[in-house]
Amino acid sequence: MTSGILVVDKPAGPTSHDMVAQVRRALRVREVGHAGTLDPFATGVLVMAVGEATKLVAYLSADDKAYEATVLLGVGTDTLDAQGAVVVRSELPVDALLPSRVERVLEGERERTTQVPPQYSAVHHQGERAYDLARRGEVVELAARSVAVRELRLVGLAPPLVELFLVVAKGYYVRALARDLAEGLGTVGHLVKLRRVRSGHFSLSDAVGPNDWTTGVIPLADGAKRCLPYGILTDDAVRKARFGQLLLPEEVPSEAAGAQAWLDTKGQVVAVGERRPDGFGRVLRGFGIPSSR
Repeated sequence: MTSGILVVDKPAGPTSHDMVAQVRRALRVREVGHAGTLDPFATGVLVMAVGEATKLVAYLSADDKAYEATVLLGVGTDTLDAQGAVVVRSELPVDALLPSRVERVLEGERERTTQVPPQYSAVHHQGERAYDLARRGEVVELAARSVAVRELRLVGLAPPLVELFLVVAKGYYVRALARDLAEGLGTVGHLVKLRRVRSGHFSLSDAVGPNDWTTGVIPLADGAKRCLPYGILTDDAVRKARFGQLLLPEEVPSEAAGAQAWLDTKGQVVAVGERRPDGFGRVLRGFGIPSSR
C-alpha cells in the first residue's frame, strides 16, 4: 500500500474533503487525510497524508502556515470571503488606506493573542458546528481562541484592496483578520484572495499536479523526518517499539522533549514516540512493517 505525504496545489472551488476524495480515487488508497483545511475559495498548499502517514496528521497540522491574502475594504459578506452574500457596505474613511494608518492597525494584529472565529467556521458551539448554526440564520457569540501571529507584512495597497503576507499558528482564521483589519480602519471588509504558500515544512515547491499524484508521494520516512525530530533505534529497541513496549532511557535516540520519529537502521519509520519525564521512551503511534521487507 502507498504511504507517504502528497502535497497538492488546491485550486479554487473544491473543499478539502473533495481533494481527499480525488486523491483516494487517483491512488486507490482509502486511508487519506489532510493536514489543515483550506476553504473552498482558497488555493495553495494542501498537505495530504496517505496510508500509514495518516498517523502523522496530528503533527503535520500543528505546524505554522504561511499565506498570501487580499482584503477588499468597504464590502462585508456573511462568510467574510468572496463566496458569501454581501450583507453590508460602508464608505471608506478618507485616511483608511494611508500606509501609516494601515501599519498601525497591522501592528495591533501582530500582537494579537486571541481571535473570535468567523460565524461560518467549523468551531463547535453547544454541540453544533458554527457554520450549521449560521446557515440557519442563528447568530451566536463564539468564544475567542488563543492564536499566534509569527509574521504579518503589508505587501501592497491598491484602494480598496490591501495585500498581505502572513505566517500564523494553528487555529488562526485569515477571514477573521479581514474582519478585524477592516474594523480597525473604520469600515468593513472581506477576503477576495487567499493562497497558502507553506504548511509546516512543505511549500508550493513540493506540490505536484493531478497527473503526477501517483508518482509524487514523498516517502513516509522522508515525510516523518521533515515534520518531527528523529533518531535511529537499535534492533533491540525496534523490537520493543513494534510491540509498544517501553524503551530504556539509553535506547531513546534523543534527549529532546515531545514527539519524535523513531526509525530503524534501514531508515524505515517504526513509531512516533517520546521520552517520558523519567527518561524511558514510550510509543505514541506505531507503524506497520513495510510489505517490501
